[in-house]
Amino acid sequence: MRRVIGENGREFMSHYALAAFFMVVIAATTSFSAWIMQSIVDDVFVRQRWDLLGWICGAVLLSFMLRGFATYGQNVLLAKVGNNIVARYQRRLFDHLMQLDMGYFSGAHSGQLAAQIAQNVTGIRDLLNMTVTAAARDFISLIGLIAVMVYMDPVLSLAAFLIGPPLIFSVNYLMRRLRTVTRESVEINSRLLGAMQEAVQGIAVVKAFTMEKVLAQKMAGLIDYAENRSNKIARVSERLGPITEFLAGAAIAAVLAYAGWRASTAAEPPGSVFAFITALLLAYDPARRLARVQVNIERALVNARMIYEILDTQPKQRDNAGAKPIRVTDGGVEFDKVRFSYKENVPVLRGVSFRAAAGKTTAIVGPSGAGKSTLFALLQRFYDPDSGVIRIDGQDIAGVTKQSLRQSIAYVSQHPYLFEGTIRDNIRYGRPDATDAEIEAAARLANAEEFILQQPQGYDTLIGENGVTLSGGQRQRISIARAIVRNAPILLLDEATSALDNESEAKVQQALDRVMDKRTTLVIAHRLSTVVNADHIVVLEDGLLVEEGTHEDLVRQDGLYARFYRMQTEKAHSLLEGGEQNSDETIPTEER
Repeated sequence: MRRVIGENGREFMSHYALAAFFMVVIAATTSFSAWIMQSIVDDVFVRQRWDLLGWICGAVLLSFMLRGFATYGQNVLLAKVGNNIVARYQRRLFDHLMQLDMGYFSGAHSGQLAAQIAQNVTGIRDLLNMTVTAAARDFISLIGLIAVMVYMDPVLSLAAFLIGPPLIFSVNYLMRRLRTVTRESVEINSRLLGAMQEAVQGIAVVKAFTMEKVLAQKMAGLIDYAENRSNKIARVSERLGPITEFLAGAAIAAVLAYAGWRASTAAEPPGSVFAFITALLLAYDPARRLARVQVNIERALVNARMIYEILDTQPKQRDNAGAKPIRVTDGGVEFDKVRFSYKENVPVLRGVSFRAAAGKTTAIVGPSGAGKSTLFALLQRFYDPDSGVIRIDGQDIAGVTKQSLRQSIAYVSQHPYLFEGTIRDNIRYGRPDATDAEIEAAARLANAEEFILQQPQGYDTLIGENGVTLSGGQRQRISIARAIVRNAPILLLDEATSALDNESEAKVQQALDRVMDKRTTLVIAHRLSTVVNADHIVVLEDGLLVEEGTHEDLVRQDGLYARFYRMQTEKAHSLLEGGEQNSDETIPTEER
Protein backbone atom coordinates (compact mmCIF):
# COMPACT_ATOMS: atom_id res chain seq x y z
CA MET A 1 0.00 0.00 0.00
CA ARG A 2 2.90 2.37 0.75
CA ARG A 3 4.22 1.74 -2.76
CA VAL A 4 0.87 2.36 -4.45
CA ILE A 5 0.29 5.55 -2.48
CA GLY A 6 3.88 6.67 -2.99
CA GLU A 7 3.62 6.26 -6.77
CA ASN A 8 0.20 7.87 -7.18
CA GLY A 9 -0.70 9.88 -4.08
CA ARG A 10 1.20 13.07 -4.85
CA GLU A 11 -0.07 13.42 -8.40
CA PHE A 12 -3.69 12.93 -7.42
CA MET A 13 -3.52 14.62 -4.02
CA SER A 14 -5.68 17.58 -5.06
CA HIS A 15 -8.33 15.30 -6.60
CA TYR A 16 -8.46 13.05 -3.56
CA ALA A 17 -8.53 16.10 -1.25
CA LEU A 18 -11.57 17.47 -3.07
CA ALA A 19 -13.21 14.04 -3.05
CA ALA A 20 -12.47 13.80 0.68
CA PHE A 21 -14.12 17.20 1.22
CA PHE A 22 -17.26 15.92 -0.53
CA MET A 23 -17.16 12.83 1.69
CA VAL A 24 -16.88 14.98 4.80
CA VAL A 25 -20.00 16.85 3.64
CA ILE A 26 -21.76 13.48 3.22
CA ALA A 27 -20.63 12.42 6.71
CA ALA A 28 -21.72 15.75 8.25
CA THR A 29 -25.17 15.68 6.64
CA THR A 30 -25.62 12.06 7.74
CA SER A 31 -24.77 12.97 11.35
CA PHE A 32 -27.04 16.02 11.12
CA SER A 33 -29.96 13.77 10.13
CA ALA A 34 -29.59 11.88 13.41
CA TRP A 35 -28.92 14.92 15.58
CA ILE A 36 -31.98 16.85 14.41
CA MET A 37 -34.29 13.98 15.42
CA GLN A 38 -34.21 15.23 19.02
CA SER A 39 -35.56 18.66 18.02
CA ILE A 40 -38.19 17.10 15.76
CA VAL A 41 -39.53 14.84 18.49
CA ASP A 42 -39.08 17.05 21.60
CA ASP A 43 -39.64 20.57 20.24
CA VAL A 44 -42.22 19.94 17.50
CA PHE A 45 -44.22 16.93 18.68
CA VAL A 46 -43.83 17.03 22.47
CA ARG A 47 -43.60 20.79 23.15
CA GLN A 48 -45.62 21.60 19.99
CA ARG A 49 -43.33 24.39 18.80
CA TRP A 50 -44.95 24.55 15.39
CA ASP A 51 -43.08 27.78 14.55
CA LEU A 52 -39.89 25.70 14.30
CA LEU A 53 -41.37 23.21 11.83
CA GLY A 54 -40.55 25.31 8.74
CA TRP A 55 -36.98 25.88 9.82
CA ILE A 56 -36.48 22.19 10.59
CA CYS A 57 -37.99 21.10 7.25
CA GLY A 58 -35.79 23.60 5.40
CA ALA A 59 -32.71 22.35 7.23
CA VAL A 60 -33.55 18.72 6.38
CA LEU A 61 -34.12 19.60 2.69
CA LEU A 62 -30.84 21.56 2.52
CA SER A 63 -29.03 18.67 4.19
CA PHE A 64 -30.26 16.16 1.62
CA MET A 65 -29.48 18.52 -1.27
CA LEU A 66 -25.93 18.99 -0.02
CA ARG A 67 -25.52 15.24 0.35
CA GLY A 68 -26.80 14.68 -3.20
CA PHE A 69 -24.36 17.14 -4.79
CA ALA A 70 -21.49 15.88 -2.62
CA THR A 71 -22.23 12.27 -3.58
CA TYR A 72 -22.22 13.23 -7.28
CA GLY A 73 -18.93 15.13 -6.96
CA GLN A 74 -17.28 12.32 -5.01
CA ASN A 75 -18.31 9.61 -7.47
CA VAL A 76 -17.29 11.57 -10.58
CA LEU A 77 -13.90 12.55 -9.12
CA LEU A 78 -13.07 9.03 -7.94
CA ALA A 79 -14.12 7.58 -11.29
CA LYS A 80 -11.94 10.09 -13.16
CA VAL A 81 -8.92 9.43 -10.96
CA GLY A 82 -9.50 5.67 -11.08
CA ASN A 83 -9.71 5.62 -14.87
CA ASN A 84 -6.54 7.70 -15.09
CA ILE A 85 -4.71 5.28 -12.78
CA VAL A 86 -5.83 2.27 -14.85
CA ALA A 87 -4.64 3.98 -18.05
CA ARG A 88 -1.28 4.90 -16.47
CA TYR A 89 -0.59 1.35 -15.31
CA GLN A 90 -1.69 -0.13 -18.65
CA ARG A 91 0.79 2.14 -20.44
CA ARG A 92 3.45 1.38 -17.86
CA LEU A 93 2.90 -2.37 -18.12
CA PHE A 94 3.04 -2.38 -21.91
CA ASP A 95 6.19 -0.23 -21.96
CA HIS A 96 7.80 -2.58 -19.43
CA LEU A 97 6.79 -5.71 -21.34
CA MET A 98 8.37 -4.28 -24.48
CA GLN A 99 11.67 -3.96 -22.55
CA LEU A 100 11.71 -7.56 -21.33
CA ASP A 101 13.88 -10.11 -23.09
CA MET A 102 12.67 -12.94 -25.31
CA GLY A 103 13.37 -15.46 -22.57
CA TYR A 104 10.55 -14.00 -20.48
CA PHE A 105 8.02 -14.40 -23.29
CA SER A 106 9.17 -17.88 -24.22
CA GLY A 107 8.26 -18.95 -20.68
CA ALA A 108 4.96 -17.02 -20.51
CA HIS A 109 1.64 -17.84 -22.15
CA SER A 110 0.60 -14.72 -24.08
CA GLY A 111 -3.14 -15.24 -23.58
CA GLN A 112 -2.75 -15.85 -19.84
CA LEU A 113 -0.46 -12.84 -19.50
CA ALA A 114 -2.93 -10.53 -21.24
CA ALA A 115 -5.83 -11.87 -19.17
CA GLN A 116 -3.86 -11.52 -15.93
CA ILE A 117 -3.03 -7.89 -16.71
CA ALA A 118 -6.65 -7.13 -17.62
CA GLN A 119 -7.90 -8.63 -14.34
CA ASN A 120 -5.28 -7.16 -12.04
CA VAL A 121 -4.73 -3.62 -13.27
CA THR A 122 -7.95 -2.40 -11.65
CA GLY A 123 -6.70 -3.60 -8.25
CA ILE A 124 -4.50 -0.52 -7.79
CA ARG A 125 -7.40 1.81 -8.64
CA ASP A 126 -9.72 -0.01 -6.23
CA LEU A 127 -7.07 0.02 -3.52
CA LEU A 128 -6.72 3.81 -3.59
CA ASN A 129 -10.42 4.52 -3.97
CA MET A 130 -11.40 2.18 -1.15
CA THR A 131 -8.75 3.65 1.13
CA VAL A 132 -9.90 7.23 0.50
CA THR A 133 -13.59 6.29 0.75
CA ALA A 134 -13.09 4.37 3.98
CA ALA A 135 -11.06 7.14 5.59
CA ALA A 136 -12.96 10.21 4.41
CA ARG A 137 -16.55 9.03 4.19
CA ASP A 138 -17.22 5.95 6.28
CA PHE A 139 -14.80 6.63 9.13
CA ILE A 140 -15.79 10.29 9.49
CA SER A 141 -19.49 9.39 9.21
CA LEU A 142 -19.06 6.77 11.91
CA ILE A 143 -17.17 9.19 14.19
CA GLY A 144 -19.85 11.86 13.67
CA LEU A 145 -22.69 9.46 14.45
CA ILE A 146 -20.87 8.08 17.49
CA ALA A 147 -20.45 11.65 18.73
CA VAL A 148 -24.22 12.17 18.37
CA MET A 149 -24.86 8.90 20.25
CA VAL A 150 -22.51 9.81 23.10
CA TYR A 151 -23.98 13.32 23.29
CA MET A 152 -27.52 11.96 23.44
CA ASP A 153 -26.87 9.09 25.85
CA PRO A 154 -23.38 8.00 27.01
CA VAL A 155 -24.70 4.91 28.85
CA LEU A 156 -26.53 3.52 25.82
CA SER A 157 -23.41 4.12 23.71
CA LEU A 158 -21.46 1.57 25.73
CA ALA A 159 -23.85 -1.20 24.63
CA ALA A 160 -23.27 -0.37 20.97
CA PHE A 161 -19.49 -0.57 21.36
CA LEU A 162 -19.59 -4.18 22.56
CA ILE A 163 -19.71 -5.46 18.97
CA GLY A 164 -16.21 -4.08 18.16
CA PRO A 165 -13.83 -6.83 19.47
CA PRO A 166 -15.61 -9.85 17.94
CA LEU A 167 -16.00 -7.96 14.64
CA ILE A 168 -12.25 -7.17 14.46
CA PHE A 169 -11.38 -10.80 15.19
CA SER A 170 -13.71 -12.03 12.44
CA VAL A 171 -12.26 -9.60 9.87
CA ASN A 172 -8.66 -10.67 10.55
CA TYR A 173 -9.58 -14.35 10.22
CA LEU A 174 -11.40 -13.86 6.92
CA MET A 175 -8.60 -11.68 5.53
CA ARG A 176 -6.04 -14.47 5.85
CA ARG A 177 -8.35 -17.00 4.20
CA LEU A 178 -9.22 -14.64 1.37
CA ARG A 179 -5.64 -13.81 0.38
CA THR A 180 -4.83 -17.31 -0.88
CA VAL A 181 -8.11 -18.09 -2.59
CA THR A 182 -8.18 -14.73 -4.44
CA ARG A 183 -4.77 -15.34 -6.01
CA GLU A 184 -5.85 -18.83 -7.07
CA SER A 185 -8.95 -17.34 -8.69
CA VAL A 186 -6.98 -14.75 -10.67
CA GLU A 187 -4.55 -17.39 -11.93
CA ILE A 188 -7.23 -19.86 -13.01
CA ASN A 189 -9.26 -17.15 -14.74
CA SER A 190 -6.18 -16.02 -16.65
CA ARG A 191 -5.61 -19.64 -17.75
CA LEU A 192 -9.25 -19.85 -18.80
CA LEU A 193 -9.15 -16.66 -20.89
CA GLY A 194 -5.82 -17.67 -22.37
CA ALA A 195 -7.20 -21.07 -23.44
CA MET A 196 -10.22 -19.39 -25.03
CA GLN A 197 -7.98 -17.02 -26.97
CA GLU A 198 -5.82 -19.93 -28.10
CA ALA A 199 -8.83 -21.90 -29.35
CA VAL A 200 -10.18 -18.92 -31.30
CA GLN A 201 -6.81 -18.18 -32.91
CA GLY A 202 -6.40 -21.82 -33.92
CA ILE A 203 -10.01 -22.38 -34.99
CA ALA A 204 -8.97 -23.68 -38.42
CA VAL A 205 -6.87 -26.44 -36.84
CA VAL A 206 -9.60 -27.15 -34.29
CA LYS A 207 -12.15 -27.76 -37.01
CA ALA A 208 -9.75 -29.58 -39.34
CA PHE A 209 -8.88 -32.13 -36.65
CA THR A 210 -12.43 -32.22 -35.18
CA MET A 211 -11.06 -31.12 -31.81
CA GLU A 212 -14.29 -29.37 -30.77
CA LYS A 213 -15.36 -31.96 -28.20
CA VAL A 214 -11.86 -32.42 -26.78
CA LEU A 215 -11.39 -28.68 -26.31
CA ALA A 216 -14.93 -28.30 -25.00
CA GLN A 217 -14.17 -30.88 -22.30
CA LYS A 218 -10.89 -29.14 -21.45
CA MET A 219 -12.64 -25.77 -21.25
CA ALA A 220 -15.46 -27.25 -19.17
CA GLY A 221 -12.90 -28.44 -16.62
CA LEU A 222 -11.26 -25.02 -16.42
CA ILE A 223 -14.62 -23.28 -16.21
CA ASP A 224 -15.79 -25.59 -13.42
CA TYR A 225 -12.60 -24.98 -11.49
CA ALA A 226 -12.87 -21.21 -11.98
CA GLU A 227 -16.50 -21.35 -10.86
CA ASN A 228 -15.53 -23.28 -7.72
CA ARG A 229 -12.81 -20.73 -6.89
CA SER A 230 -15.24 -17.84 -7.38
CA ASN A 231 -17.82 -19.58 -5.21
CA LYS A 232 -15.22 -20.10 -2.50
CA ILE A 233 -14.31 -16.41 -2.60
CA ALA A 234 -17.99 -15.56 -2.23
CA ARG A 235 -18.38 -17.98 0.70
CA VAL A 236 -15.31 -16.65 2.49
CA SER A 237 -15.85 -12.94 1.89
CA GLU A 238 -19.59 -13.04 2.57
CA ARG A 239 -19.18 -14.81 5.92
CA LEU A 240 -18.71 -11.36 7.36
CA GLY A 241 -22.33 -10.53 6.47
CA PRO A 242 -24.15 -12.81 8.94
CA ILE A 243 -21.53 -12.09 11.63
CA THR A 244 -21.99 -8.34 11.23
CA GLU A 245 -25.78 -8.58 11.06
CA PHE A 246 -25.96 -10.74 14.17
CA LEU A 247 -23.68 -8.48 16.21
CA ALA A 248 -25.43 -5.32 15.01
CA GLY A 249 -28.85 -6.82 15.66
CA ALA A 250 -27.83 -7.87 19.16
CA ALA A 251 -26.50 -4.38 19.92
CA ILE A 252 -29.60 -2.61 18.56
CA ALA A 253 -31.94 -5.01 20.39
CA ALA A 254 -30.08 -4.42 23.65
CA VAL A 255 -30.26 -0.64 23.16
CA LEU A 256 -33.99 -0.77 22.39
CA ALA A 257 -34.66 -2.98 25.41
CA TYR A 258 -32.72 -0.71 27.71
CA ALA A 259 -34.29 2.46 26.24
CA GLY A 260 -37.77 0.99 26.55
CA TRP A 261 -37.19 -0.04 30.16
CA ARG A 262 -35.83 3.40 31.02
CA ALA A 263 -38.70 5.21 29.26
CA SER A 264 -41.23 3.15 31.22
CA THR A 265 -39.62 4.01 34.56
CA ALA A 266 -38.60 7.62 34.02
CA ALA A 267 -40.68 10.47 32.60
CA GLU A 268 -38.10 11.79 30.15
CA PRO A 269 -38.88 13.23 26.69
CA PRO A 270 -38.21 10.54 24.08
CA GLY A 271 -36.35 12.86 21.68
CA SER A 272 -32.84 11.95 22.86
CA VAL A 273 -33.65 8.22 22.63
CA PHE A 274 -35.08 8.64 19.11
CA ALA A 275 -32.01 10.64 18.10
CA PHE A 276 -29.76 7.97 19.62
CA ILE A 277 -31.56 5.13 17.84
CA THR A 278 -31.48 7.06 14.54
CA ALA A 279 -27.74 7.64 14.93
CA LEU A 280 -27.23 3.99 15.81
CA LEU A 281 -29.17 2.79 12.77
CA LEU A 282 -27.37 5.24 10.48
CA ALA A 283 -24.02 4.22 11.96
CA TYR A 284 -24.65 0.61 11.00
CA ASP A 285 -23.95 1.15 7.28
CA PRO A 286 -20.54 2.89 7.63
CA ALA A 287 -19.59 0.42 10.37
CA ARG A 288 -20.52 -2.50 8.11
CA ARG A 289 -18.57 -1.02 5.18
CA LEU A 290 -15.55 -0.37 7.39
CA ALA A 291 -15.72 -3.95 8.62
CA ARG A 292 -15.63 -5.15 5.01
CA VAL A 293 -13.07 -2.64 3.77
CA GLN A 294 -10.08 -4.65 5.02
CA VAL A 295 -11.42 -7.75 3.28
CA ASN A 296 -11.98 -5.81 0.05
CA ILE A 297 -8.60 -4.11 0.30
CA GLU A 298 -6.95 -7.51 0.72
CA ARG A 299 -8.54 -8.67 -2.52
CA ALA A 300 -7.30 -5.50 -4.27
CA LEU A 301 -3.83 -6.01 -2.76
CA VAL A 302 -3.62 -9.47 -4.35
CA ASN A 303 -4.29 -7.86 -7.74
CA ALA A 304 -1.78 -5.07 -7.09
CA ARG A 305 0.92 -7.54 -5.98
CA MET A 306 0.53 -9.54 -9.20
CA ILE A 307 0.90 -6.35 -11.27
CA TYR A 308 4.07 -5.42 -9.39
CA GLU A 309 5.45 -8.92 -9.94
CA ILE A 310 5.45 -8.10 -13.67
CA LEU A 311 6.74 -4.55 -13.21
CA ASP A 312 9.53 -5.80 -10.92
CA THR A 313 10.72 -8.40 -13.44
CA GLN A 314 14.05 -7.12 -14.67
CA PRO A 315 15.25 -7.74 -18.25
CA LYS A 316 18.01 -10.33 -18.18
CA GLN A 317 19.52 -8.86 -21.33
CA ARG A 318 20.42 -5.18 -21.17
CA ASP A 319 22.65 -2.86 -23.14
CA ASN A 320 26.14 -2.98 -21.71
CA ALA A 321 27.44 0.04 -19.84
CA GLY A 322 28.77 2.54 -22.35
CA ALA A 323 27.06 0.83 -25.32
CA LYS A 324 27.06 3.01 -28.43
CA PRO A 325 24.94 2.95 -31.59
CA ILE A 326 26.28 0.60 -34.22
CA ARG A 327 27.84 2.08 -37.38
CA VAL A 328 27.12 -0.14 -40.37
CA THR A 329 29.05 0.74 -43.51
CA ASP A 330 29.36 -2.46 -45.57
CA GLY A 331 27.27 -4.87 -43.49
CA GLY A 332 29.67 -7.79 -43.21
CA VAL A 333 28.62 -10.33 -40.55
CA GLU A 334 30.96 -12.68 -38.66
CA PHE A 335 30.22 -15.48 -36.21
CA ASP A 336 33.34 -16.35 -34.20
CA LYS A 337 33.27 -19.59 -32.12
CA VAL A 338 29.68 -18.94 -31.00
CA ARG A 339 28.21 -21.31 -28.43
CA PHE A 340 24.66 -21.12 -27.12
CA SER A 341 22.07 -23.17 -25.24
CA TYR A 342 18.48 -22.33 -24.32
CA LYS A 343 18.66 -24.76 -21.39
CA GLU A 344 21.64 -25.66 -19.27
CA ASN A 345 23.64 -28.62 -20.61
CA VAL A 346 21.55 -28.75 -23.81
CA PRO A 347 23.77 -26.98 -26.37
CA VAL A 348 22.21 -25.70 -29.59
CA LEU A 349 25.32 -24.15 -31.16
CA ARG A 350 28.76 -25.67 -30.55
CA GLY A 351 31.42 -23.17 -31.57
CA VAL A 352 30.06 -21.99 -34.93
CA SER A 353 32.34 -19.72 -36.99
CA PHE A 354 31.73 -18.28 -40.47
CA ARG A 355 31.63 -15.00 -42.37
CA ALA A 356 28.74 -13.54 -44.38
CA ALA A 357 30.38 -11.20 -46.87
CA ALA A 358 29.08 -7.66 -47.21
CA GLY A 359 26.60 -7.20 -50.04
CA LYS A 360 26.48 -10.95 -50.71
CA THR A 361 23.96 -13.71 -50.03
CA THR A 362 24.82 -16.42 -47.51
CA ALA A 363 22.51 -19.44 -47.31
CA ILE A 364 22.26 -21.49 -44.12
CA VAL A 365 21.02 -25.05 -44.54
CA GLY A 366 20.78 -28.14 -42.39
CA PRO A 367 18.34 -30.52 -40.68
CA SER A 368 15.72 -29.34 -38.19
CA GLY A 369 17.28 -28.57 -34.83
CA ALA A 370 20.67 -27.79 -36.35
CA GLY A 371 20.57 -24.22 -34.97
CA LYS A 372 19.74 -22.20 -38.08
CA SER A 373 17.01 -20.00 -36.55
CA THR A 374 19.09 -19.62 -33.38
CA LEU A 375 21.78 -17.87 -35.45
CA PHE A 376 19.20 -15.27 -36.49
CA ALA A 377 17.98 -14.84 -32.91
CA LEU A 378 21.55 -14.26 -31.69
CA LEU A 379 22.33 -11.85 -34.53
CA GLN A 380 19.34 -9.72 -33.51
CA ARG A 381 20.34 -10.05 -29.83
CA PHE A 382 17.12 -11.69 -28.76
CA TYR A 383 19.56 -13.77 -26.72
CA ASP A 384 23.26 -13.42 -25.90
CA PRO A 385 25.67 -16.28 -26.74
CA ASP A 386 27.17 -18.31 -23.92
CA SER A 387 30.59 -17.67 -25.46
CA GLY A 388 32.07 -16.41 -28.69
CA VAL A 389 31.57 -13.14 -30.55
CA ILE A 390 29.24 -11.91 -33.28
CA ARG A 391 30.52 -8.96 -35.27
CA ILE A 392 29.04 -6.60 -37.84
CA ASP A 393 31.69 -4.62 -39.74
CA GLY A 394 34.14 -5.66 -37.05
CA GLN A 395 31.99 -4.35 -34.16
CA ASP A 396 31.06 -6.78 -31.39
CA ILE A 397 27.25 -6.53 -31.24
CA ALA A 398 27.38 -7.10 -27.47
CA GLY A 399 28.88 -3.61 -27.15
CA VAL A 400 26.28 -1.70 -29.18
CA THR A 401 22.74 -0.68 -28.33
CA LYS A 402 20.08 -3.22 -29.20
CA GLN A 403 17.86 -0.60 -30.78
CA SER A 404 20.52 0.57 -33.24
CA LEU A 405 21.44 -3.03 -34.01
CA ARG A 406 17.89 -4.07 -34.84
CA GLN A 407 17.28 -0.91 -36.84
CA SER A 408 20.13 -2.07 -39.10
CA ILE A 409 18.42 -5.40 -39.79
CA ALA A 410 15.29 -6.25 -41.79
CA TYR A 411 13.67 -9.61 -41.05
CA VAL A 412 11.23 -11.72 -43.07
CA SER A 413 10.00 -14.88 -41.37
CA GLN A 414 8.46 -18.06 -42.69
CA HIS A 415 5.16 -17.16 -41.03
CA PRO A 416 4.80 -13.37 -41.28
CA TYR A 417 2.89 -11.69 -38.49
CA LEU A 418 0.59 -8.84 -39.42
CA PHE A 419 -0.97 -6.55 -36.83
CA GLU A 420 -4.54 -5.41 -36.62
CA GLY A 421 -4.97 -2.27 -38.68
CA THR A 422 -4.63 -1.28 -42.32
CA ILE A 423 -2.26 -2.59 -44.97
CA ARG A 424 -0.52 0.80 -44.96
CA ASP A 425 -0.05 0.63 -41.19
CA ASN A 426 1.54 -2.83 -41.40
CA ILE A 427 4.03 -1.78 -44.04
CA ARG A 428 4.86 1.42 -42.11
CA TYR A 429 5.86 -0.65 -39.05
CA GLY A 430 9.12 -1.25 -40.95
CA ARG A 431 9.95 2.45 -40.54
CA PRO A 432 7.45 4.69 -38.71
CA ASP A 433 8.62 7.85 -40.48
CA ALA A 434 8.14 6.39 -43.98
CA THR A 435 5.98 8.50 -46.29
CA ASP A 436 2.95 7.17 -48.16
CA ALA A 437 4.97 7.38 -51.38
CA GLU A 438 7.75 5.21 -49.88
CA ILE A 439 5.18 2.69 -48.63
CA GLU A 440 3.58 2.40 -52.04
CA ALA A 441 6.99 2.10 -53.72
CA ALA A 442 7.91 -0.71 -51.32
CA ALA A 443 4.63 -2.48 -52.09
CA ARG A 444 5.38 -2.31 -55.83
CA LEU A 445 8.86 -3.76 -55.31
CA ALA A 446 7.30 -6.55 -53.21
CA ASN A 447 4.81 -7.44 -55.98
CA ALA A 448 2.03 -6.51 -53.55
CA GLU A 449 0.44 -3.43 -55.10
CA GLU A 450 -1.72 -5.38 -57.56
CA PHE A 451 -3.68 -7.24 -54.90
CA ILE A 452 -3.62 -4.25 -52.52
CA LEU A 453 -5.42 -2.05 -55.05
CA GLN A 454 -8.04 -4.78 -55.47
CA GLN A 455 -8.95 -4.50 -51.77
CA PRO A 456 -12.10 -2.47 -50.86
CA GLN A 457 -10.14 0.54 -49.53
CA GLY A 458 -6.79 -0.20 -51.14
CA TYR A 459 -3.89 0.57 -48.80
CA ASP A 460 -6.34 1.67 -46.10
CA THR A 461 -8.16 -1.69 -45.99
CA LEU A 462 -8.42 -3.23 -42.52
CA ILE A 463 -6.92 -6.72 -42.60
CA GLY A 464 -8.21 -8.17 -39.34
CA GLU A 465 -6.28 -10.16 -36.75
CA ASN A 466 -2.94 -11.33 -38.22
CA GLY A 467 -4.15 -10.52 -41.74
CA VAL A 468 -6.90 -13.13 -41.64
CA THR A 469 -8.53 -11.64 -44.77
CA LEU A 470 -5.38 -12.21 -46.88
CA SER A 471 -3.80 -15.31 -48.37
CA GLY A 472 -0.43 -16.64 -47.22
CA GLY A 473 1.35 -15.25 -50.27
CA GLN A 474 -0.27 -11.85 -49.82
CA ARG A 475 0.73 -11.69 -46.15
CA GLN A 476 4.28 -12.65 -47.08
CA ARG A 477 4.51 -9.91 -49.72
CA ILE A 478 3.29 -7.31 -47.21
CA SER A 479 5.98 -8.60 -44.84
CA ILE A 480 8.56 -8.16 -47.60
CA ALA A 481 7.29 -4.64 -48.29
CA ARG A 482 7.76 -3.93 -44.58
CA ALA A 483 11.38 -5.14 -44.89
CA ILE A 484 11.93 -3.03 -48.02
CA VAL A 485 10.64 0.17 -46.45
CA ARG A 486 12.98 -0.39 -43.50
CA ASN A 487 15.89 0.08 -45.92
CA ALA A 488 18.31 -1.77 -43.64
CA PRO A 489 21.78 -2.88 -44.81
CA ILE A 490 21.34 -6.44 -43.48
CA LEU A 491 18.47 -8.71 -44.49
CA LEU A 492 17.45 -11.95 -42.74
CA LEU A 493 15.16 -14.37 -44.59
CA ASP A 494 13.87 -17.30 -42.52
CA GLU A 495 12.47 -19.79 -45.06
CA ALA A 496 10.39 -16.95 -46.50
CA THR A 497 8.94 -19.02 -49.37
CA SER A 498 8.63 -22.50 -47.87
CA ALA A 499 4.91 -22.28 -47.02
CA LEU A 500 3.74 -20.91 -50.39
CA ASP A 501 2.29 -22.45 -53.53
CA ASN A 502 4.26 -22.28 -56.76
CA GLU A 503 2.59 -19.14 -58.13
CA SER A 504 2.88 -17.22 -54.85
CA GLU A 505 6.45 -18.43 -54.40
CA ALA A 506 7.44 -17.11 -57.82
CA LYS A 507 6.06 -13.66 -57.04
CA VAL A 508 7.61 -13.61 -53.57
CA GLN A 509 10.97 -14.85 -54.85
CA GLN A 510 10.98 -12.14 -57.51
CA ALA A 511 10.32 -9.56 -54.80
CA LEU A 512 13.06 -11.03 -52.62
CA ASP A 513 15.59 -10.87 -55.45
CA ARG A 514 14.97 -7.12 -55.63
CA VAL A 515 15.35 -6.70 -51.88
CA MET A 516 18.54 -8.79 -51.68
CA ASP A 517 20.33 -6.73 -54.32
CA LYS A 518 23.41 -5.00 -52.81
CA ARG A 519 22.43 -6.03 -49.26
CA THR A 520 24.13 -8.44 -46.90
CA THR A 521 21.60 -11.26 -46.89
CA LEU A 522 21.47 -14.34 -44.67
CA VAL A 523 18.95 -16.92 -45.84
CA ILE A 524 17.65 -19.96 -44.02
CA ALA A 525 16.40 -22.09 -46.88
CA HIS A 526 15.89 -25.61 -48.07
CA ARG A 527 14.71 -24.91 -51.62
CA LEU A 528 17.27 -25.31 -54.37
CA SER A 529 16.38 -22.10 -56.19
CA THR A 530 17.49 -20.01 -53.23
CA VAL A 531 20.44 -22.14 -52.16
CA VAL A 532 22.02 -22.69 -55.58
CA ASN A 533 22.14 -18.98 -56.36
CA ALA A 534 23.70 -18.01 -53.01
CA ASP A 535 27.25 -16.60 -53.00
CA HIS A 536 28.16 -18.73 -49.99
CA ILE A 537 26.50 -21.71 -48.30
CA VAL A 538 26.91 -22.74 -44.66
CA VAL A 539 25.81 -26.25 -43.64
CA LEU A 540 24.91 -26.93 -39.99
CA GLU A 541 24.28 -30.25 -38.28
CA ASP A 542 23.62 -30.74 -34.57
CA GLY A 543 24.89 -27.24 -33.75
CA LEU A 544 28.16 -27.67 -35.66
CA LEU A 545 29.29 -26.11 -38.91
CA VAL A 546 30.12 -29.18 -40.97
CA GLU A 547 30.55 -27.66 -44.44
CA GLU A 548 30.75 -24.32 -46.20
CA GLY A 549 31.45 -23.07 -49.70
CA THR A 550 29.69 -22.47 -52.99
CA HIS A 551 27.07 -24.80 -54.42
CA GLU A 552 29.57 -26.36 -56.82
CA ASP A 553 32.20 -26.84 -54.10
CA LEU A 554 29.77 -28.53 -51.73
CA VAL A 555 28.38 -30.88 -54.36
CA ARG A 556 31.92 -32.00 -55.18
CA GLN A 557 32.65 -32.60 -51.47
CA ASP A 558 29.89 -35.25 -51.46
CA GLY A 559 28.90 -34.47 -47.86
CA LEU A 560 25.64 -33.56 -46.14
CA TYR A 561 24.80 -30.79 -48.62
CA ALA A 562 25.41 -33.08 -51.59
CA ARG A 563 23.02 -35.62 -50.06
CA PHE A 564 20.32 -32.94 -49.71
CA TYR A 565 20.95 -31.86 -53.28
CA ARG A 566 20.66 -35.40 -54.64
CA MET A 567 17.45 -36.00 -52.69
CA GLN A 568 15.80 -32.89 -54.15
CA THR A 569 17.07 -33.63 -57.67
CA GLU A 570 15.79 -37.21 -57.56
CA LYS A 571 12.47 -36.02 -56.16
CA ALA A 572 12.18 -33.41 -58.89
CA HIS A 573 12.96 -35.95 -61.63
CA SER A 574 10.37 -38.42 -60.32
CA LEU A 575 7.75 -35.68 -60.23
CA LEU A 576 8.58 -34.59 -63.77
CA GLU A 577 8.26 -38.16 -64.98
CA GLY A 578 4.86 -38.28 -63.32
CA GLY A 579 3.72 -35.15 -65.16
CA GLU A 580 4.41 -32.62 -62.41
CA GLN A 581 6.11 -29.35 -63.28
CA ASN A 582 7.52 -28.38 -59.92
CA SER A 583 11.30 -28.85 -59.84
CA ASP A 584 11.69 -27.07 -56.55
CA GLU A 585 10.19 -29.40 -53.99
CA THR A 586 10.70 -29.10 -50.29
CA ILE A 587 13.10 -31.36 -48.45
CA PRO A 588 11.03 -33.92 -46.50
CA THR A 589 10.53 -32.83 -42.90
CA GLU A 590 12.47 -35.75 -41.46
CA GLU A 591 15.51 -34.77 -43.58
CA ARG A 592 15.22 -31.01 -43.21
